[in-house]
Amino acid sequence: MNDIAIELKNLSVNFARYSALDNLTLSIPKGTFVSIVGPNGAGKTTLLKVILGLIKPNHGTITILGKQIDELSAFDLGYVPQIKTLDRTFPALPIELVSTGLNAKWPGRLKKHDKNIVIDTLERVGAGNLAKRPLNKLSGGELQRVYLARALIRKPKILILDEPATGIDWIGEKDIHKIIDEYKSEFNATVIMVTHDWESAYHHADFVLLLNKVAVCFDKPEDAFSEDYLSQTFGHVGHKHEMLFSGSRHD
Repeated sequence: MNDIAIELKNLSVNFARYSALDNLTLSIPKGTFVSIVGPNGAGKTTLLKVILGLIKPNHGTITILGKQIDELSAFDLGYVPQIKTLDRTFPALPIELVSTGLNAKWPGRLKKHDKNIVIDTLERVGAGNLAKRPLNKLSGGELQRVYLARALIRKPKILILDEPATGIDWIGEKDIHKIIDEYKSEFNATVIMVTHDWESAYHHADFVLLLNKVAVCFDKPEDAFSEDYLSQTFGHVGHKHEMLFSGSRHD
């Protein structure tokens, strides 16, 4: 039985003469939470787009759940984009947007069965009261919950998130992480999250990928967040590693 969710072998992505990712080789076990950490321009979002099949690598291979990308079903991957990239003025309701995650198309009139699934999923992420509030009336945290519901509605085996806590207050961030942790535990899902929050990665992730076009380190948080690896990834860090994090992991 294959216990690998995502496997990259010698994967490289180039845009003209610019190298976005260089010779990545790593295996992500099923049912794990992986945080991808690195500076701006490190290739983090590019890697997510490769996994989603939106960008084809110039070299190397990627296998997801033992399949090629074009063999994946709609139930394999769920994606939550950065809220700063979204059009907040789009004239739609959350119940409509979340339903597109279920049916892969914009709804006409929702069937009762589908509507119940949408409402249940919105309630799972603490957004049941937002179902019929226009998207342009939502805060950043509320909009992020709606997109999280859209990603979760098909119960994907792999959940991919691009900086989901950006622009959200501390309480909202804690709620988002709680929802993600509970989903991972309930469905044994694999979670891949890009984040700039080292402390969040330290406390929630099973593995951390330190990325700066190359894979500097792929290891448990307590080993990945060492002075040596952080310096290789970001340059001079300026703080002792043991001073960066408070509390115990998974608290």
